Amino acid sequence: MDRSVNDTRGAADDAPTDDRFLGGALHILQPAIGYRAGLDAVMLAAAVSVEGPSRVLDVGAGVGTAGLCVCRRFASARVTLFEKEPALVRLARENVQRNGLGDRVRVLEGDIGLSAEMAKDLGLEPESFDHVIANPPFHDADGGTPAPDRLKAAAHAMADEGLERWARFMARLAVPGGSVSVIHKAEALSGLLAAFDGRFGALQILPLHPRAYAPARRIIVAGRKGSRAPLTLLPGLVLHGDDGAFTPQAQAILRAGAGLRLG
Repeated sequence: MDRSVNDTRGAADDAPTDDRFLGGALHILQPAIGYRAGLDAVMLAAAVSVEGPSRVLDVGAGVGTAGLCVCRRFASARVTLFEKEPALVRLARENVQRNGLGDRVRVLEGDIGLSAEMAKDLGLEPESFDHVIANPPFHDADGGTPAPDRLKAAAHAMADEGLERWARFMARLAVPGGSVSVIHKAEALSGLLAAFDGRFGALQILPLHPRAYAPARRIIVAGRKGSRAPLTLLPGLVLHGDDGAFTPQAQAILRAGAGLRLG
């Protein structure tokens, strides 16, 4: 975890840590060991722009960091956190309550492989969300050595055709014309574009560069369900200056909850 993004307090190895996001506007419990939310979750939330009452779905929400950041940024947002790991679901529910957001956030446990009928029974109505966001697993489950921690391995590994499954699920839940935003590693761009093809258009690609002139390590891909508008490659966001500190734009997003200007 990037300590400059959130403040981690000491804890026993088997106890969750209490981390601050958005300059202390959110306090998030998350596992001390294994996959931990940080900069990616905040940047994903910053890609969402809400006007008026809006329903937001955070797919694969983990402990809820990205979805809760959206909820904190927009008082009119109603957020659903959808996560398959029971241990993370429990922490997500605690995070909702401890941040006083129980009136606007619900947590549902399930997997993106649910059938449409099962998802509906769970409370996920088809075409019912104005915004759908996701931070899918980064690595091919069939390649490389899995992480020793089970939750971390699940968060970072994806089976073959995984992005296709995620895109299909997100498209099923988004309203016609609704927005989708995904953050992923830069080398996954071709897979994301293939998965989004025929489902989402008006795609905007925002590269996130660790430093000026360094290759992008992350990308945010945002689009609209059913749109036929062309793709736009946006100027990249530089996260760190030569001194290693966050740039003013990155600071505004990470500390003050500023949004990313897409398009």
